[in-house]
Amino acid sequence: MKKNTIKVIGLSMVALLLVTGCGKVPKLENGQDAVVTLKGNDISVDDLYKKIKDKYALEALLELIDTKVLNKEYKDTDESKEEVQNEIDVMVQQYGNGNEQELLKQTQSAWGISTMDELKKYMTLQYKRNKAVEDYAKSLVSDKEIEDYYEDKIFGDISAKHILISPEVDSNASDAAKTEAETAALNKAKDIIRKLNEGEDFDKLAKENSDDESTAKNGGKLSDFVHGEMVEEFENAAKALEKGKYTTEPVKTTYGYHIIYKIDQKEKPKLKTVKDDIIEKISSTKLSEDRTLQVTALEKLRDKYNVKIEDDSLKDQYKRYLSNAKEELSQN
Repeated sequence: MKKNTIKVIGLSMVALLLVTGCGKVPKLENGQDAVVTLKGNDISVDDLYKKIKDKYALEALLELIDTKVLNKEYKDTDESKEEVQNEIDVMVQQYGNGNEQELLKQTQSAWGISTMDELKKYMTLQYKRNKAVEDYAKSLVSDKEIEDYYEDKIFGDISAKHILISPEVDSNASDAAKTEAETAALNKAKDIIRKLNEGEDFDKLAKENSDDESTAKNGGKLSDFVHGEMVEEFENAAKALEKGKYTTEPVKTTYGYHIIYKIDQKEKPKLKTVKDDIIEKISSTKLSEDRTLQVTALEKLRDKYNVKIEDDSLKDQYKRYLSNAKEELSQN
């Protein structure tokens, strides 16, 4: 994509347009436009601009820059419009009690947004900012990371069933009571394995004993799963089993003790069919582990379009903003 230089309108001109409108504006003796006239002490546009510059100008400027840059990088699509509208609909329900005007009272206070059209533009900008952050994180994923993830994590869909024995204990119980309940659950799971070893039917034992009510009635049958859809201990135990075998020791997870029976496992999918999913998972991990990428991604995108802030004061503010934002995110 051809790079373009972004020419941002001077903020003094933006302030002039915002506060004076399009009608005839009274002039002061020094030739400046008046915002407020009062006897002996008129206030000019430049007076107002200087007052608000240090507090509000950078945020407004970045919205202008990012809107221009992101509209070049990401075109509006039916899908993006639908996602933005869905997000707004959720906001109307959660924060406006189903009423747009009630929501706008909240957005007016928080963001200075007083119309649904303004809100849609703002949410579209946030959507595209998030998209830019996600795409930047994906660009950091190396071929080796993809290959390693494929080798270590990807496996064919596993079909399995299980019997879950959960400790019967209240969260407020004493440590001694919790230990006693854990021991009782473990012993019960071991006893079920003993019955399986003696030839009793897995499905029958699941229906009679499993604390997983959603699967017990079906003999403990689970929906087929792949990496990341089960807790790690369960996944690892299921992967290690041969087809038609069950675990000879209870598998402990946060839910309790499981006896897992492996019904079948499909062939491992080809890398090309799961590559996009792998990149998505690795990039999501990068974003969760390094939250400064949220700032760096947009910084890099602005650099890509040769954005240069000419005003020295705002340039210094921008540098401090980047530094402070990254420091704050790195500590959270």
